Amino acid sequence: MSKVLLLAGLFALLLITALLVIDKKYESRTLFIEMQKQEKMLDNYEIEWGKLQLELTMLTAENRVERVAKKKLGLIMPTRKSTIYLKP
Repeated sequence: MSKVLLLAGLFALLLITALLVIDKKYESRTLFIEMQKQEKMLDNYEIEWGKLQLELTMLTAENRVERVAKKKLGLIMPTRKSTIYLKP
């Protein structure tokens, strides 16, 4: 009788251990999938950051505003005589 009880106990322990292994494997896969999603989002953010840095560099290039004002709006730089300075 004690051998049967011992065998039943070991079988129950084996079954519980197997279920815990399955649960942890499932949890590991779920976390891995979430990690992959986060890494993809990070890659997308890094690409967007690079694009924004490039755009910022382009927009702040020297004389860009002046060139656009002259070309698109037909504006000219005022002479010193026609410039009026205001004091606060």
